[in-house]
Amino acid sequence: MGNVLFTNVRIFDGTGEHPYTGEVLVQGNRIKHVGRGSRTVPVNGNTVIDGAGCTVMPGMTEAHTHFSWNNAASLDAIFRMPPEEHTLLAAGSAKTYLDMGWTSCVGAAAAKPRLDVVIRNAINSGQIPGPRYLANSQEIATMGGLGDTNPPHVDAPEMSFGWVVTGPEEMRKAVRMFIKYGVDLIKLNLSGEEMTDTKAQETPMAEEEIVMAVTEAKRRGIRVCAHARSDESVRLCIKHGIEIIYHASYCSDDTIDLLAQHKDKFFVAPGLGWLVNTARNAGPFGIKPDSPLGIYYERELHIAVETMRKMHKKGIRVLPGGDYGFAWTRHGTNAKDLEYFVDMVGMSPIETLVACTRYGGQIMGRPNELGQVKPGFLADLLLVDGDPVANIRILQDRNRILAVMKDGEFFRTPDMQPSRARVAV
Repeated sequence: MGNVLFTNVRIFDGTGEHPYTGEVLVQGNRIKHVGRGSRTVPVNGNTVIDGAGCTVMPGMTEAHTHFSWNNAASLDAIFRMPPEEHTLLAAGSAKTYLDMGWTSCVGAAAAKPRLDVVIRNAINSGQIPGPRYLANSQEIATMGGLGDTNPPHVDAPEMSFGWVVTGPEEMRKAVRMFIKYGVDLIKLNLSGEEMTDTKAQETPMAEEEIVMAVTEAKRRGIRVCAHARSDESVRLCIKHGIEIIYHASYCSDDTIDLLAQHKDKFFVAPGLGWLVNTARNAGPFGIKPDSPLGIYYERELHIAVETMRKMHKKGIRVLPGGDYGFAWTRHGTNAKDLEYFVDMVGMSPIETLVACTRYGGQIMGRPNELGQVKPGFLADLLLVDGDPVANIRILQDRNRILAVMKDGEFFRTPDMQPSRARVAV
């Protein structure tokens, strides 16, 4: 499309500053100029998008993404999808995320060993549309832990939802295998999950297994993330440098203080979307709010919200990413997490937007290229009808996201009516 000049827009730049009126010039795949006030860039030769007061903001980052979760009601239903259909499903999920303004996503585990890698490679090569993506391994689980869905009478590791290991040497082999496949991240299931046979406050993975996983991953420059609801599991993440911590519901005050001492090294994505919707909206799928499981998740939700409030007050980076992709947390509804951050955690809309933009660039490992509207940054931008600082919920409405630009190219082009866009001569 050549150079693109957004004029007459409100700019939320991702720094934490309040939006301001100005213009943004995109040249190639990068932001060339960000100006305040009236137009300063010559229009000749640029495609001019008259934003008519709409908001330009950085593309958002989803910090806990499962493209291969298939909107099903159980882990078993996700895993048993045949690989051919599963690949197509994951490709469709990737397109949905980009369509809803998520221009970067952190893979939080794949349902099959190479599925995330295949989708990431297809996105990067231009075969399919999708966000920038960090591909993950399957969930690495301990025998009997979260992710081990093997029936007792069948010795078939490939039939389990997670990749099951026992002991450090099996862990070494698993990590090396996933690195061979080309992952960006390794996922460890340190703690349990209440809806399975292991409880959320249990930590079934042994420390020597964790040490082996982290050692092997870091030897090859691969990052590690963890399902870690229990206090002990979060402390193990801190101790061994597992930088992306998922859930962290049951952190004690001492653990929060310890995390705050190293807050520049870690990211926490609590998965509030999972907790809210499992507790309150999963009734049609067998988890009624007044059932023992529904009551449990409502209790964990309240505990997790209080934990996130404490973390946020101490400056720990808390990011959206709600474990979407189940029947009651469908792909494309991810921006509900932003609403939960404001209404439940007590973060301001600006703080919440920073969490999914500037912090997003940081968790993607590209803090000087992604997540802000600044000269030199990659042109991953949204044009939004309205002001998300005034109403964070508008980011849940596809119709309010007028345009999605990734790497300087429009995935969704804005309405090219004369009042909104023209090619200057």
